[in-house]
Amino acid sequence: MAHRKRLTLISLILLLLPLIGWGIYFLSFLLQPVAPPAATILTVSRGSSLWQVSRQLETAGVISDARHFRLLGKLRGQSQLIRTGDYEFSSAATPGEIFDRLVAGDIRKLPLTIPEGFDLQQIAARADQLLGIGGELLRLSQDPTFLNRLEVKADSLEGYLFPDTYMVTSETGAEQLIRMMYNQLQQNLNASLTAAAARQGFSVHQLLTLASIIQKEAGNDSEMPMISAVFHNRLRKGIPLQADPTVIYGLESFDGNLTRAHLEALTPYNTYRIRGLPPGPIASPGLEALEAAANPAASDALYFVSRGDGTHVFSDNLQQHNRAVRRYQLRRGNR
Repeated sequence: MAHRKRLTLISLILLLLPLIGWGIYFLSFLLQPVAPPAATILTVSRGSSLWQVSRQLETAGVISDARHFRLLGKLRGQSQLIRTGDYEFSSAATPGEIFDRLVAGDIRKLPLTIPEGFDLQQIAARADQLLGIGGELLRLSQDPTFLNRLEVKADSLEGYLFPDTYMVTSETGAEQLIRMMYNQLQQNLNASLTAAAARQGFSVHQLLTLASIIQKEAGNDSEMPMISAVFHNRLRKGIPLQADPTVIYGLESFDGNLTRAHLEALTPYNTYRIRGLPPGPIASPGLEALEAAANPAASDALYFVSRGDGTHVFSDNLQQHNRAVRRYQLRRGNR
């Protein structure tokens, strides 16, 4: 009887040994961080199964065993919760930490930098380079229904997409990016700024319009309040702004050479021919340009001419201005 019991115990131990061995291996799998041989980008496509993702991770050297990783997902009840996107793996991590990232959607972030003074076409081109969404961004930016949802009272989002560096992912769509940029503008258009604009008699749209012209004209931020003063003085006196960037914006094509014919072309943006502000912004102004548009310098200047080094000479009258033009040998005189 005792002999039979010993045999039964031995048989049970022999049966349990593989299970115990597997348990030790699985525990080691869970606890042992794995470092990929090199930094790698892994794309989880829409509709990918846990098994497919596990095989990708094993092939890339991010985990040591695809089967055990799949089991981990089942034990956690998260097999269906992995999010799509591009994941970057470079440092050692345990399988549980990897799974946490996949479930949280901790996908790779990419910087998208939109400089001050970019117009919609340039913004779309930059977004297209990184995300392939340029066409949709342009379409939405001129879609009346979408503009109405954003409560933008304009024909397009020109000037309403704030220039900044945005962290995006491969999953970022055109609408999401537009909302990020538009919300950033709203944050910068604080109560103090809009109140200052209102004291100048400007709506938000007019503020953006003037700020965009200042942005394109200024060679540096420090001169923006003086350039703003020139434009404010001209608006008050009914003198055309005569801003080259607005003329260029209104042209269907421009080769870099502004001619007399361009200055005489009758477009809504030709501020040599039409008094007052153009219909809307010509680019996305930065915060410094917005501040300058709302708070011009205290000056009687009506003219400015470039020195050719990014700075300008400001003049109160035409005689002074013409002297400055002759000194710095610009191709054109009056502004």
